[in-house]
Amino acid sequence: MASRQDISAWRPSVPGVVEVLHARFTEHTYPMHVHDAWTLLIVDDGAVRYDLDRHERGTPDGTVSLLPPHVPHNGSPATAQGFRKRVLYLDTTQLDESLIGPAVDGPDFADPVLRRHIGRLHTALANRGDELEAESRLALVGRRLRAHLRPRSAVDSPACDRGVARNLRDLLDARLLEGVTLDEAAGLLHAHPAHLVRAFGAAFGIAPHQYVMSRRVDRARRLLLDGQPPSQVATAVGFYDQPHLTRHFKRVLGTTPGRYARSGPA
Repeated sequence: MASRQDISAWRPSVPGVVEVLHARFTEHTYPMHVHDAWTLLIVDDGAVRYDLDRHERGTPDGTVSLLPPHVPHNGSPATAQGFRKRVLYLDTTQLDESLIGPAVDGPDFADPVLRRHIGRLHTALANRGDELEAESRLALVGRRLRAHLRPRSAVDSPACDRGVARNLRDLLDARLLEGVTLDEAAGLLHAHPAHLVRAFGAAFGIAPHQYVMSRRVDRARRLLLDGQPPSQVATAVGFYDQPHLTRHFKRVLGTTPGRYARSGPA
């Protein structure tokens, strides 16, 4: 089989994520090396084998692998077909160094829910303007990882906190156009980011980023029917640009802003 290598890497504007890497390898073998960040790895095709702390590990059957910082590891294809992977490098604001030991002892998690959250986080990180969604998904990923590494530790309560949920809704409404990061909201409301996301979902049945986008789409509908062009409407209601508006408009209403504006009676 011919050697193949495809790489896409970028640094997103989301606190806590140092780098995103998507790669396809058929023959490349990583030598022993270290990172100063946590390596959160999912493999979409094929499998990877690696050594961590002198123990051989692998990524079969949709596992999630978390390789801790400062601990040497390598990596190579486990099959002749190679592998396709997606990686997030997370700094210690997401997972502190006290979790390095537990991660060395058990770096691989068979957790379909965690894997699904990570996949959706990758999608959000690839879309400009979806930073609040990425922050929200990162908070849930971090919470679930900590639960794996410290299963008996106290993680934020799943109980519905309607007070903090209402306060977050008020803040999102007040900052609908300019937006607010999850870290900003956590500081203003004196609550952990993961708790904010969970409390909001429990109280209102929708994630904070979905709430913001649906409110913006609602405002966009009114301006489109008033005759304003989609390019102006996008920035007027808080979207990054017209493609950002179109993506979320289609998700909510099943059509593009332009078609919606022209859909009146003949």
